[in-house]
Amino acid sequence: MLEASFTGVIRTILIILLVYFGLKILLRYFGPMILRYFMKKMGKKFEQQFNQFGGFQESQKEKEGKVSIDKKPRSNRNNDKKVGEYIDYEEID
Repeated sequence: MLEASFTGVIRTILIILLVYFGLKILLRYFGPMILRYFMKKMGKKFEQQFNQFGGFQESQKEKEGKVSIDKKPRSNRNNDKKVGEYIDYEEID
């Protein structure tokens, strides 16, 4: 039967702590750079997807210098509909 020696256990614990704190320090300094890289990459991907679906840039180039005004259509609705019966009320103190 194998038994773990005290020095082996201490050595394993020290290696685990060294790896933990090493990664913690590395991520503190290089984490923002890695995050910035992935954000730029995702931004480019979203921009490509947006341009595939009739992107904003193409439509802007076509309409440059052209002015169009969209007016709201007039509606000739009459509000003669009776919604309900009007009930007069008094507050009671």
